[in-house]
Formats: sequence, C-alpha cells, structure tokens
Amino acid sequence: MYKRIIPVILLLVTFTAKAQKMDKRFANKKTMSFALVEEIDSKALGEKRVLNVYLPYGYDPDSAQTYPTIYVLDGTAHEDFPHIAGLAQFMNMYDLLPKSIVVGIANKGRSRYRDFTHPTTDSAERKRLPQAGGSPQFIAYVANEVIPLIKKNYKTNGQRTIIGQSLGGLLATEFLMKKSDLFNDYIIVSPSLWWSKMKLVKKAKKYFKDNQQLKKRVYVSLGKEHPVMHKVADKLIDAIKKSGNKKLKVYYKPILTEDHATILHKAVYEAFETFYPKKREKY
Repeated sequence: MYKRIIPVILLLVTFTAKAQKMDKRFANKKTMSFALVEEIDSKALGEKRVLNVYLPYGYDPDSAQTYPTIYVLDGTAHEDFPHIAGLAQFMNMYDLLPKSIVVGIANKGRSRYRDFTHPTTDSAERKRLPQAGGSPQFIAYVANEVIPLIKKNYKTNGQRTIIGQSLGGLLATEFLMKKSDLFNDYIIVSPSLWWSKMKLVKKAKKYFKDNQQLKKRVYVSLGKEHPVMHKVADKLIDAIKKSGNKKLKVYYKPILTEDHATILHKAVYEAFETFYPKKREKY
C-alpha cells in the first residue's frame, strides 16, 4: 500500500529546515515546489517508507513523452537526493543529460546500516552493527514496491540508473550481482566492498564470467581513501574487465583530489558525462 502526497513542497533551502525549527518570521513566506513525496507502507520492510521524486522541467502527465529514471540511495531530503536532483536539473539546462525522473529512496533513521548490508560472517561487524544484514529485504522492497510504484505513477521508459556511495555503493554492487534485471546503469562511489571479509567482491570474478548475457554500464569512482577501499574497488574492476563480456562496459575513474566525504557530487557529474558524452562548443 502507498499514499501519494501532492503537492509536497520541498524547497532546497528548507531541506535543512526539516531538521531545525523554521524561524517564525518565514512562516508566511511562499516556497518553491521542488519534488513530490510518495509514502509506501512496505510489506518487505514491515514499516512505512518515503520516496522523494523530482520531475524534470516540462514534465506533463498527459504527454506521450517518457523518461529514464535515476534512483538514489541515501535519498532523504537532507542527504543525497537534492544534490543529485539538482545536478540532473543543471545538466538538463545544457543538454548534457537526458531529462530524467530522479527518485530518492529515503532512509529511516539509521536504517541504512541494516538495509544496505548483506549478512556478515565477521563477528566484529556483527557486534558493532547488530542490526546489519537486511539487504535481502531491502532489495525486495526496491524490486517489488519501489520500482512498480514509480512505473505506475510516472512516465518512465524502462531505462534505470542506481547511484550509491559507501555502504550504498556496496548495495549497488549487490544489485548488479544479484538482481541485475532492475537497473541498466550503475554509479558506484567509494563502495564498502570490504564488508563481510570482502565476501561479495570475492565472488565477482566467477559471477561476471558466468553471466555473459549482462549488458550494463558500470561507473566506479572513489577519492583518496583507506588502502582497503582502493583494493576492493580494484578487485571489482578487474573482475569486470577480465570477464570477456564486451557488452559489460566499465569505467573506473578515481578522483584523488577528493576524499570519502567530498567525492559523490563530482563523481556523479563525471559519471553522467561518461555515460552521455557530448561535444562542447568552443567559446
């Protein structure tokens, strides 16, 4: 079951205000409509969850035009959603990215530690994050509830991108290796593939060799980070490159002028440029 809230006012400057009390002096000010909110009473997760939905300029529900969809993990209003939606809007102005619907898959409290991780065999990780290991349920939520809702309510064309950073990058990789039918393009930033003694990435070499039918685009980036982060990213890239599958396109572009905290925005911009190259005019 889901509930649509329309219209929902999400002004970029009020995203932080959700976590802070709005000054009474602004109470009567008009706001700018930026996104819609969908609420899902999720059976997979056993709780109510939120999606934030940005529609591109000119979107008309009565038009025959359809749009690709960009799904953003860590998609709450005070996390990555407004940054990626704003980036898409900016690139649309200059025809650098196809007009797209952006869907922020919102976290609930500290749920990302549960939702973005598969069950771990590491006792230290289980002790530190006893709630971890819920990615099977979260993947079911995305597959059976999130994507069907977006397909039903919005004018999508079937082209889907997933963006995830850190634990979100771990989960995006899990989507690629366990539920590859859901997304066409993957933007994986600073993936925490060290999780569970590198269990997922250790399976990557065999998985990609055994699945020659995969036709995907995978962009991986990370900043200047702990050596283990580079090690596991290298393992993923090596597994894809040596798979022998020419339909599986991989782009590996570390940005060593950034770090784990600052990498996302620049990496996603470069990923969009990589997926949709355009000749720039000379001025």
